[in-house]
Amino acid sequence: MARRGRTKDLKDAPKVKLSKELLSESTKIFSYIKPYKWHFIFGLVLLSISSVIFLAVLRLAGMMVDIATGDAESMWSLNKIGVILIITFLLQGIISFFRIYLFAIVSENGIAAIRTDLYSKMITLPVVFFEKTRVGELISRITSDVERMYSVFSIVLAEFLRQIIMLIGGIIFLAYITPKLSLIMLGTFPFVVIGAIFFGKFIRKLSKERQKALADTNVIMNETVTNIRSVKSFTNEEFESHRYKGAIKNVVEISLTYAKSRGIFAAFIVTVFSGAIVFVIWSGAKMIQTNELSPGDLLSFVSITGVIGAAIAGIGNFYTELIGALGATERVREIIGSVGELADEDNGIRQAIYGKIEFNNVNFSYPTRKDIPILTGLNFSIEPEKSIALVGVSGSGKSTIMALLLRLYELDGGEILVDEKPIEEFDLQAYRRNFSIVPQDAILFGGTIRENIMYGNLDAAEADVISAAKQSNSWEFIDSFPEKLETIVGERGIKLSGGQRQRISIARAILRDPAILLLDEATSALDSKSERDVQEALNTLMEGRTSIIIAHRLSTIRNVDIIYVLQDGVIVEKGTHDELMSIPKGKYKNQVELSILD
Repeated sequence: MARRGRTKDLKDAPKVKLSKELLSESTKIFSYIKPYKWHFIFGLVLLSISSVIFLAVLRLAGMMVDIATGDAESMWSLNKIGVILIITFLLQGIISFFRIYLFAIVSENGIAAIRTDLYSKMITLPVVFFEKTRVGELISRITSDVERMYSVFSIVLAEFLRQIIMLIGGIIFLAYITPKLSLIMLGTFPFVVIGAIFFGKFIRKLSKERQKALADTNVIMNETVTNIRSVKSFTNEEFESHRYKGAIKNVVEISLTYAKSRGIFAAFIVTVFSGAIVFVIWSGAKMIQTNELSPGDLLSFVSITGVIGAAIAGIGNFYTELIGALGATERVREIIGSVGELADEDNGIRQAIYGKIEFNNVNFSYPTRKDIPILTGLNFSIEPEKSIALVGVSGSGKSTIMALLLRLYELDGGEILVDEKPIEEFDLQAYRRNFSIVPQDAILFGGTIRENIMYGNLDAAEADVISAAKQSNSWEFIDSFPEKLETIVGERGIKLSGGQRQRISIARAILRDPAILLLDEATSALDSKSERDVQEALNTLMEGRTSIIIAHRLSTIRNVDIIYVLQDGVIVEKGTHDELMSIPKGKYKNQVELSILD
């Protein structure tokens, strides 16, 4: 039951409260449509003309009735008004086309710019941001939130302005055509329409509650089906059945309340709203009897009054949409306004790195777990073109050392020097170009083998790509594919075996030609044959580079220049394989004998 509660809490997002500050900040998002301001302004002009023409059509319809009944003293005939209406409809169609197209130019280009900036900023944010933010939430921001803003730019804002124009224009029309009847309408209609709006808002709230309750039942069903083995293993079929039955019962209760409210709302519309319309029409009919009003004027009045009522209701609906969009802009602006890793890097050091590395009294704990120290006073150094191995149980800080060297996190204390300079003084992008990492699980992009190898150097020539493939022992299997380098590897490289993916990853690293190489358990998940091929490729890759290796296989680290044994974030032993094996009851020797290293 706890899982269900947590799921429900995640859906109950905080409501957006309109404030002067929020409105001021949200309007900054309109800077993205500033390059298309004339398209937007001209679109608004066409929107205004279109709205006025629509009201004029309703007035012309009333005039036709007066001419037909002989109540109008007009020089116009029915045929003339008919021709005018045809021309008006043609004009309305042309205006609508250009209005929609102009707003599409504004919305499509504006949203494209927002999406581009959002994505570009997101990938420059530090790793800490991605650790604190769920992937689903990020995808929601770049899709759902932006989609709501697209709706505002393309539809909601225009329709909101249209309803305001209809409301104001309609009242002006009525005040001019039938001033007395307009006063009667203004005395009754606002209360009825406002009541309908608030009633509708209450019903929408119940509808959302019903949808949430239905979502809860789907969550239970999804959890049960996904974990069906656990359900059956623990013989909890009856428990899950009761849990689902309780959720369905809640849906029924909310649905019946929702149905009652809709019934009351329908009764309100039939009696009060319809009654108000009938009262106004009755008043108009009385005025026709006393020759204060013509039948055509009454028809125009009723038609325009309906437009005004719809405009008031529309303003309420579109206002809700706009408020929701303000919340979306706030979440998007939060990312776009964040400071990325690449900010203020222009003055950093840009020079070739030889690969001397020093960790001086480094202290570190992850930002999301500040109470748990990972590294404590860590000291070690690596000379250029030398190789070291980091050995230790899980959680001893091996991968953290690589992450800190790549400047994925800020240190809590101490310093890391590369070529005797603090790593913070380097330009970040120029600095990271000196590194290449071969991870334990080589994740490839879903394109071709060529694209995945060239990810290490986007400007590489064909000959260099093939050379890297050969040096990584990849060319043999690549050449056996019908499409060779153009072979599609599938999502995350699923069409290749683990050893093939790993060798493609090594080819990528070779093509990058880094000064410092990071190998994070690059052979631990491979079979013996694949390991031999990959290890041979790694040996080629490590030549002439500073290499840091994390490995659980003895074959990977036996020949490195020095092995560092970590425990609880500090180095407890160091030396070559033979030196460490000669230490009685040594940590390294114990791991080898226990086959933790095999």
